[in-house]
Amino acid sequence: MNTSELRDGLEARQVWIYFAAVIVATAIGFLIPRTEVLESAINPALALMLFVTFLQVPVAALGRALQELRFLGALLAVNFIAVPLFVLGLMQFLPADPLIRLGVLMVLLCPCIDYVVTFAHLGRADARLLLASTPMLLIAQMVLLPIYLRLFLGAEAAAYVQPGPFIHAFVWLIAIPFVLAALVQTWAARSKMGERVSSGLGLAPVPATALVLFIVVAAVMPQLGQTLDRTLSVVPVYVAFSVLAPLIGWAVSRLARLTPEAGRAVAFSAGTRNSLVVLPLALVVPGAIPLVPAIIVTQTLIELLAELVYIRGIHRLGRRSA
Repeated sequence: MNTSELRDGLEARQVWIYFAAVIVATAIGFLIPRTEVLESAINPALALMLFVTFLQVPVAALGRALQELRFLGALLAVNFIAVPLFVLGLMQFLPADPLIRLGVLMVLLCPCIDYVVTFAHLGRADARLLLASTPMLLIAQMVLLPIYLRLFLGAEAAAYVQPGPFIHAFVWLIAIPFVLAALVQTWAARSKMGERVSSGLGLAPVPATALVLFIVVAAVMPQLGQTLDRTLSVVPVYVAFSVLAPLIGWAVSRLARLTPEAGRAVAFSAGTRNSLVVLPLALVVPGAIPLVPAIIVTQTLIELLAELVYIRGIHRLGRRSA
């Protein structure tokens, strides 16, 4: 089996790989004491995941993607106007606990920039456009998330949202992995060795994401029992979001007159959130552990199930509307 076939096999089975990582991490979290010490490994694992994700984004293609103004306009309008307004409506169904609301807002206001690309590809969306848009989406959400939290939570957000963690996340989770990915791409273009290294790293996105899921779940699981009732209270909101957000994305893509493939990409982006990347921000919120991380991880588990539906449902929606 060559590298391309192995990569395709990993991508086709990634949902089950992720669930296996979650199940094993859950078992370890219950059976082995003090797995919460794994919290310190979350950021390095995330940096690795984002590095190998950015490595799949041809730097030369970013300029061409930025010329797709209609697609970018629809993508940004969905994720930073339509979805926030929808989430504002969903807040009415959340408990009044500010930490619960903070956790839900942190995860639902941030569009995914990693495995959404592969899911979109499996759902016959234009994954190329999504892939090239990931740096812009990540930068935009890091800039806008503190603003939205203050708008939606009011003065109480000031105690939870500090600029330091966001700047730290931008440097270590965006800037450095992106620059390293660009350097590897340049090396690959000039050297056979670099090309082999880049090709080998092309196998890493799915295992790296599974590693992040494993570390996150194993670190949070020992403390989950303390917050189970409050965590379960957000499940209906997450389910409603999973059902309706892609439809909002699809509706905006129709108004923007995108191609069916580009419209599916916008729908996937609307429904898929950046839970793993915002988690380090939640971990530094005063008093957040264990509630806020548990709320964020719960969204990830519901979302993985939803992706199985998206792969088939969004594609059928596109065929009927095309």
